[in-house]
Amino acid sequence: MTDKRTERSIRELYADDGERADAVVFGRKVDASRRGFLGGAGLAAMGAAVGGAIPFAANMPAGLIPAAFAQDKPATPATTASPPPAAAAAKGPQPLQFPGKDPGLVVLGDRPLVAETPEQLLDDDTTPTAKFFIRNNGQLPEAAKQPDAWTFAIEGEVNKKLELTVGDLKARFKDKIKSFRMVLECGGNGRSAFSPPARGNQWTNGGAGCAEWTGLPLAELLKEAGVKPSAVYTANYGRDLHLSGDDKQDALSRGLPVAKAMDEHTLLVFAMNGEPLTNIHGGPLRLVAPGWPGSASHKWLSRIVLRDKVHDGQGMQGASYRLPIKPMIPGGKGDDANMRIMESMPVRSIVTNPANGTKLAAGTKSLALRGAAWDGEHGVKQVDVSMDFGATWQSAMMAPPKNKYDWRRWTLTLALPSDGYFEMWVRATDTRGFAQPHTAGNWNPQGYGGNAMHRVAVLVG
Repeated sequence: MTDKRTERSIRELYADDGERADAVVFGRKVDASRRGFLGGAGLAAMGAAVGGAIPFAANMPAGLIPAAFAQDKPATPATTASPPPAAAAAKGPQPLQFPGKDPGLVVLGDRPLVAETPEQLLDDDTTPTAKFFIRNNGQLPEAAKQPDAWTFAIEGEVNKKLELTVGDLKARFKDKIKSFRMVLECGGNGRSAFSPPARGNQWTNGGAGCAEWTGLPLAELLKEAGVKPSAVYTANYGRDLHLSGDDKQDALSRGLPVAKAMDEHTLLVFAMNGEPLTNIHGGPLRLVAPGWPGSASHKWLSRIVLRDKVHDGQGMQGASYRLPIKPMIPGGKGDDANMRIMESMPVRSIVTNPANGTKLAAGTKSLALRGAAWDGEHGVKQVDVSMDFGATWQSAMMAPPKNKYDWRRWTLTLALPSDGYFEMWVRATDTRGFAQPHTAGNWNPQGYGGNAMHRVAVLVG
């Protein structure tokens, strides 16, 4: 029976049955001897679809959506007499319209405002503030008129409660201020690769950036306050109002184990890339806990409470920032008893140049690739690239990190055997030997930890 639902997208077709989708879209043959073999007519159809011959078609896995079609392009923003701060996201991802931000960012949600950075905009060693992704959980608070007068407190399981201003941090601890270039990444980065789809903003790889953060190590204040032996976890609070407007509810309140809070790289940040921290990025004061989900790096910080148990605030329960201990059935309902708090982020790599869909002149014989790779706590060991659908791999050159939690910039020049359609697959491996998978694994209701390999399509000629 012929499927007449022509309105279905290529994503929907492939999500149901990849090999059948191949047969429907490209005429790929499925038989016992050559399962998934792309016959002459199918090869011609796929070549026409992607714009050129496919030199390594024999290696192309059945049921694989070509990278040229894998990511939907954002729609053109509507023209209005008085454009809003961010383009409405009701009809899918929209280019961002926000003061001081690059219009190349893509809005994933407008309430709260969430915008990601396309991979090709992450081509700088240090991510410019204008290109840095946006992730909010509540209403954006009004910008502080006197940033140095911003107050915050450290209390709870400490010997001495501290009440300070940002000005106090700069003046009293000026000899202990640190600057580190560190990756900050949303816990849901890569969520769009899950099948079936998981709840939440459908990030590709753009919920990450690597800025230079300046501030005081939280450990310095915890030492001054005197952390009691009973303290096991922090509870972090900010001044962003809950989306409902109810001031009795927290927009978000997550925390950190004391050991992570004492890491010298966990900073009380007041500057980003050498400039005062902007309101949209949590200014005038935020926490940055690198290597862990960005939700642990609290924005508009107002207080940190040391607790004698694991914090149970907003965003700490159920499926929020929690992963299955034992694998669960994709699409199933999570069991709280089978969930653990997400801590160190998984290894990830991206191609930042060329962009997906790049067209090169006929006869081009080589392609210079650039990109970035990072992980949570363990460090990146190597980056490998394949241009023949994973049949062979070549190792990239990696620049050394400036400090722990910095990303690794990598480069590789590939020889192109001919004109045609190529896919560049990039795979990073951490120091433990864990490498990125072909598809997002460990399905969970909120789609955390999806670190599928990045694929970029290039057409030569």
